[in-house]
Amino acid sequence: MFSISEVSKKTGFSAHTLRYYEKIGLLSKPDRSSGQRKYSEGDIRLLQFMKVLKNTGMSLENIQQFLIDGCILETNQPKQEKSTKVHKRIDILQRHLVSLQKQKEELEMVIKLTVEKLAIYQDMLQEDRSDD
Repeated sequence: MFSISEVSKKTGFSAHTLRYYEKIGLLSKPDRSSGQRKYSEGDIRLLQFMKVLKNTGMSLENIQQFLIDGCILETNQPKQEKSTKVHKRIDILQRHLVSLQKQKEELEMVIKLTVEKLAIYQDMLQEDRSDD
């Protein structure tokens, strides 16, 4: 089990952010020991994945839908209940993947245009040097 400060270091989320996410229901309440929040290795993996989703532009609403059930890898749930949760997560990730693929295409276009612009500017400098 890990303290909030250890989780903060491992995930890159500040302790304040972790408490805020817990308060708004984005993160399920962790176990407590002597009043201190205690997080599992599964909680850390989930938070690290959440950080990736957040960094790739997934909305907090979709992240909340994804995380609302906590770490489903570590729970003993009936197969049907687990299956429903897994299908929900697959749907969220598939929609996000479509968004990421669109972003990738847009970035590839921007990269191509930037490379072309750089070539034009470099040619302009070459022409200016040859005119001297």
